[in-house]
Amino acid sequence: MLMLATTSPHLLSVSPLPHKDNETKSSRPSNGCCFSKPSSRTSLFSSNLDHSCAKFRISASVAISTKSEVIDKNAKISKYCEMGNLKNAVELVCGSKKSELDLEGYCSVLELCAGLKSLQDGKRVHSVICNNGAEVDGPLGAKLVFMFVKCGDLREARRVFDKLSNGKVFLWNLMINEYAKVRNFREGIHLFRKMQELGIQSNSYTFSCILKCFSSLGYVREGEWVHGYLYKLGFGSDNTVGNSLMAFYFKNRRIESARKVFDELSDRDVISWNSMISAYVSNGLAEKGVEIFRQMLSLRVDVDLATVINVLMACSDGGNLSLGRALHSYAIKTCLDMDIMFYNNVLDMYSKCGDLSSATQVFGKMGQRSVVSWTSMIAGYVREGLSDEAIELFSEMERNDVSPDVYTITSILHACACNGSLKKGRDIHKYLREHGMDSSLFVCNTLMDMYAKCGSMEDAHSVFSSMPVKDIVSWNTMIGGYSKNCLPNEALKLFSEMQQKSKPDGMTIASVLPACASLAALNRGQEIHGHILRNGYFSDRYVANALVDMYVKCGVLVLARLLFDIIPIKDLISWTVIVAGYGMHGFGSEAITAFNEMRKSGIKPDSISFISILYACSHSGLLDEAWRFFDSMRNDYSIVPKLEHYACMVDLLARTGNLTKAYKFINKMPIEPDATIWGSLLCGCRIHHDVKLAEKVAERVFELEPENTGYYVLLANIYAEAEKWEEVKKLRERIGRQGLKKNPGCSWIEIKGKVQIFVAGNSSHPQATKIESLLKRLRLKMKEEGYSPKMQYALINADEMEKEVALCGHSEKLAIAFGILNLPPGKTVRVTKNLRVCSDCHEMAKFISKTSRREIVLRDSNRFHHMKDGICSCRGFW
Repeated sequence: MLMLATTSPHLLSVSPLPHKDNETKSSRPSNGCCFSKPSSRTSLFSSNLDHSCAKFRISASVAISTKSEVIDKNAKISKYCEMGNLKNAVELVCGSKKSELDLEGYCSVLELCAGLKSLQDGKRVHSVICNNGAEVDGPLGAKLVFMFVKCGDLREARRVFDKLSNGKVFLWNLMINEYAKVRNFREGIHLFRKMQELGIQSNSYTFSCILKCFSSLGYVREGEWVHGYLYKLGFGSDNTVGNSLMAFYFKNRRIESARKVFDELSDRDVISWNSMISAYVSNGLAEKGVEIFRQMLSLRVDVDLATVINVLMACSDGGNLSLGRALHSYAIKTCLDMDIMFYNNVLDMYSKCGDLSSATQVFGKMGQRSVVSWTSMIAGYVREGLSDEAIELFSEMERNDVSPDVYTITSILHACACNGSLKKGRDIHKYLREHGMDSSLFVCNTLMDMYAKCGSMEDAHSVFSSMPVKDIVSWNTMIGGYSKNCLPNEALKLFSEMQQKSKPDGMTIASVLPACASLAALNRGQEIHGHILRNGYFSDRYVANALVDMYVKCGVLVLARLLFDIIPIKDLISWTVIVAGYGMHGFGSEAITAFNEMRKSGIKPDSISFISILYACSHSGLLDEAWRFFDSMRNDYSIVPKLEHYACMVDLLARTGNLTKAYKFINKMPIEPDATIWGSLLCGCRIHHDVKLAEKVAERVFELEPENTGYYVLLANIYAEAEKWEEVKKLRERIGRQGLKKNPGCSWIEIKGKVQIFVAGNSSHPQATKIESLLKRLRLKMKEEGYSPKMQYALINADEMEKEVALCGHSEKLAIAFGILNLPPGKTVRVTKNLRVCSDCHEMAKFISKTSRREIVLRDSNRFHHMKDGICSCRGFW
């Protein structure tokens, strides 16, 4: 190349292609241009060369500037993303040209969108990517899927995912796991199968995700296939996979299979141990969980906070207070990173183990309390029967602006149910309506239970009728509520309705049988007995006990005993039912035998059992035996007598003619006697015709229950028997002044599944003429055989004929006569009365049993009377 020198000392010559001998005097920049010192010679074409060099310098300068701007913009985007400034990063992306952005810039801003869960910004960036025609089938596509998943737009994530051709397993895992999170387990399984078809190799995380899907759908066989498959691929000793397998088997109650996986893990980590403990606890096997924990300690495996929390849960479920205390102390001494979750579990453990004092201390020292903390404490008070304290704590929680959750609400509603706080329960119901929490099925069921236990079946029915969806618990709560609130007809009606819409379970049967027992509806009870046999419900002890009780109260004691004998494992309730049954039917000696058999079998009697045996003694006149049981209750079993126990003793003393002793016994009672106790003595005064004491006792009763007309009627009976008609008149006037109304005598009889009801003095029944005619014939026959009507029970001061007519209209006589007319010869007549049977009706029923040669079973408000051949099972103690 010809080079011309110049005299100018400042002129640089530019040679785009320098010779080798010039390289020593020049430097080559990165753009390919070479700058050299000028020589003493001048180029012949200096002017043209200067022009060319100028153009070259401009071109090189533009190229350098453009590349610098690209680098600068992407660097700025990365810097904004590092600082977390998403707004500026997105604005820079959206305001840049296609040529100014590179892959790194897109990926940086998408990652920040995912981290901040900003779907709107992520979509803007996605739009820019699409408009710029950037290649997404690679790292950028993966970032887009990741961003949409993290921002919660699974549909868009799937749309992008389906366009990608890469086979990277982490993306498949991401999608399968996200479908599992949103509980679309079937789609997760579909993706896993597609993976298999495309030959994409699964890893340990894939198996963890798919096992979660199979577990949630209960696909045991498919899960077992995965178990075999992953072992084939060599993942058998992988802890992550092993932990997932254990979780799968435990969730599907394959406990032995889970334990086998655990035992086969060669290098178990703390997560494996924690998974095993947690799984045992969640499957109701708290003791097994504690056993694993002890094994863990013996092998010197390091314990972490999760271990302590899992074992605390085991202590809560198993009532292991001593271990729970030790764990609490261990956590404090070893300075574990104790968070609110730990303290909530400690609180729950103390609460469920009955140590409310320690629970209160922990609760008081908690710097931060969540709704779980408050709920655990409220539930603890409820479990210990401290409903008032629970309600007060709930009020304090509201004052602290802590919003209750579903579990708090159900706990406090249970507290209201336990102490009968209907007003507070209604306030909570109002709160639920105002905060939109009354649509939960769980909450509605708890509300109905609260109203039923507080005696407001109208409110319970209002909740029930407004529920769009009802489950078996809803039906059972209502049926049981009607039964317990003395609304047996409503219970049976609802049971019939339920059978058309849902299948009853054992709890339904146990809830409806008491309604049959209350009505003495034997035919309906027998139908339900058939349902029990067809569905195998008798193995349920609650059902078996309710069935025995139903037959007892329907007067079929022999069948009740047969069923009792075939109950495989009898509990305290089973024995109490049969003891009470014998007592109700007047078989005191048999009741004592059964009570002693119960004690020999190792079952310890409780307060209710003693009420049943004392009641049995009372209705059979077994005074000495009753005193022995009363003393044994106090001395041998340390049971403090309640009003019911004292009432039984007073009743027995009064029935056996020990009226003075009964009166002194009441006055020496360590607790204040109620109207029932004084009423028992008043009944004794009637039996033994002690008018003077009756007047004294009646005044005490009237003070305690001034609106109970039953006691006024009882005193009127005492006056009538003593023929003190003026006193009867005064008593009637007193009842009138106070606006009291006597409950009318009502009796019913069930024939062919239909219940016939009779009210005293009512002649509106279709067969009234036939019934009246039969009773007149029977009355004449009684007179012929020397029976005379007990006129004093007519309770009117009239001539003998009027009294006899009044007596014939008593409801139990009408029901018995109807039974004689409509039942086949020899068939037992079963009648139930809402009040105590009067002596005249009792005598006439005995006579009818003799003349008609059939058994009459009469159940009144006190007991059963089995009348056969003119003899009654009560033997005069009624």
